[in-house]
Amino acid sequence: MTLDRLLEKILPKVSKPARYTGNEYNSILKRKEDIDVHVALAFPDIYEVGMSHLGIKILYHLLNEDSTIYAERVFAPWVDFENLMREYDIPLFSLETKTPIKDFDFLGFTLQYEMSYTNIINMLELARIPIFSSERCDKDPLVIAGGPCAYNPEPLGDIIDFFVIGEAEEAIVEIMDLYKIFKANGRPRRDFLTEIAKIKGVYVPSLYNVTYNENGTLRSILPKSNEFPAKIEKRLIANLNEAYYPTDFIVPYINIVHDRAPLEIFRGCSHGCRFCQAGMIYRPVREKSADILEKMAKDIIASTGYGELSLTSLSTSDYSQLKQLTESLTEKFRESKVGLSLPSLRIDAFSLELAKKVQEIRKSGLTFAPEAGTQRLRDIINKGVTEDDLLKSAHDAFLSGWNTVKLYFMIGLPGETLEDTKGIAELANKVVDVYRKVHGNTKGLRVNVSTSTFVPKPFTPFQWYPQITLEEIDERQRLLKSLFRKNKNISYNWHEGKLSFLEAVFSRGDRKLGKVLKAAHDNGCKFDGWNDIFSFEKWVSAFDESGIDPNFYAYRYREKDEIFPWDIIDIGINKRFLQKELEKSEKGETTPDCRIRCSGCGVNRLEAGDYCENKIEI
Repeated sequence: MTLDRLLEKILPKVSKPARYTGNEYNSILKRKEDIDVHVALAFPDIYEVGMSHLGIKILYHLLNEDSTIYAERVFAPWVDFENLMREYDIPLFSLETKTPIKDFDFLGFTLQYEMSYTNIINMLELARIPIFSSERCDKDPLVIAGGPCAYNPEPLGDIIDFFVIGEAEEAIVEIMDLYKIFKANGRPRRDFLTEIAKIKGVYVPSLYNVTYNENGTLRSILPKSNEFPAKIEKRLIANLNEAYYPTDFIVPYINIVHDRAPLEIFRGCSHGCRFCQAGMIYRPVREKSADILEKMAKDIIASTGYGELSLTSLSTSDYSQLKQLTESLTEKFRESKVGLSLPSLRIDAFSLELAKKVQEIRKSGLTFAPEAGTQRLRDIINKGVTEDDLLKSAHDAFLSGWNTVKLYFMIGLPGETLEDTKGIAELANKVVDVYRKVHGNTKGLRVNVSTSTFVPKPFTPFQWYPQITLEEIDERQRLLKSLFRKNKNISYNWHEGKLSFLEAVFSRGDRKLGKVLKAAHDNGCKFDGWNDIFSFEKWVSAFDESGIDPNFYAYRYREKDEIFPWDIIDIGINKRFLQKELEKSEKGETTPDCRIRCSGCGVNRLEAGDYCENKIEI
């Protein structure tokens, strides 16, 4: 029985069969017989999550513009379909042509979240590809990975053949051009890996030796030959106006997590929040012009038919031409009723005028991220906003007709006390009081408060700090639950502390963790980001079986001169700058926005970004 016939038989038995059928509007079909290079773009989570990721959308259309390359998609099958795949002996296959993944030239994973790593191993197993790179031969696909988690590649260093560090639009073209030559000449994968290791932004772990000190800390990661770089410099798109960006996005048959048209307006962030990895690794700020964005928006809506356009960035309200852009797009889409969504608004930049503008067609939700409950702690993390900023923004929003607001906070930040935790509840209650002053009552008001646990991330000033313990996480969450019970207008959601613990382990981990991942998968771990499937007990067993203490990675304060697993990567920012920011945080001192005054982070040497012209050195 052919795979198509078999799928017709079994897909009615699973939830959301459209996850596996493909053939969506704007998906691309090519004749495999005419293709030189076959690429499977993989996202290690379900279809609805993966199809919401902008990076995979860009690479899909970019690669397929080359007539000699066919990029197809593959996502992690949900548990019900995986069980049927195993029952009927179906290997993992691509959406577009239902080709077994093991028959591709490349399998490329997007690393968006550390707790998807066991899904990567599960997908490799389902595809019948050896888990560890050392066990693969020339007939196996080359397994690539990129994305934000690739900035510490070491936990997957024995599993991934090579990583692309940074923005991949230009690097992936260079890699594919080189591979075409190697494939045409029948040269082995070892030669190809040796050659691409010389491409800027490419890290091939097997070409580097890793050594450790007696106390378990890292001693060195050194290239096996002088022909390979001692550090891997991230790839960076210098001019976003000239960067590739598709307008004919695939339109899924089912609702996805972010079911709207994305319009990327700029990359990077200039604020320097000390907990935020994205704000560091994506520096410097680079904007697209409003004129180009207006044309893109028109083309995207025309080719997809979406009823909502999302202006995406790390901090949308920092876009220098936001007023012009929102006014133009609102007027352009008034008749067709296409709404605007402005995620990632900073509290201090929200205005009544902007609020009114974006709700003229369709009102979307509002989310603010104070991050901490007290000004003392916001200064420690360099958040750069005040309580007055939040309350004024809430006042403007309520006056404009909003009655639902989301507030995001973190617990366990460096220097946090229980008084800071209580400050979260106090601040949320003050937002309720603002609504009462505007409307005379709190009828219809919903304030949704969410807390996550701080995870010390690589390339941040807090990378030296430990995470708070599971007991401390539980204590803070119980405190907030008790405080929020007193206000019926406030709902409280929290992130599972044990997941945050594991996230800290793998975000700060080294290459020894590869065997833990394999053991966890063998114990049945997958979809660890899903609370109804996650099993902390299985993870504990995996660490025990591997002889690895997870507390070593999560709970240990790192010495200032310690070598980190991610020191093999060069993001452009000087490590001394991060240490100075750590010292300032301990004194409660703030650092101004890059656009106001350069603090000499070092990223100016990458020669990109409008705000790196008046640069200083440290």
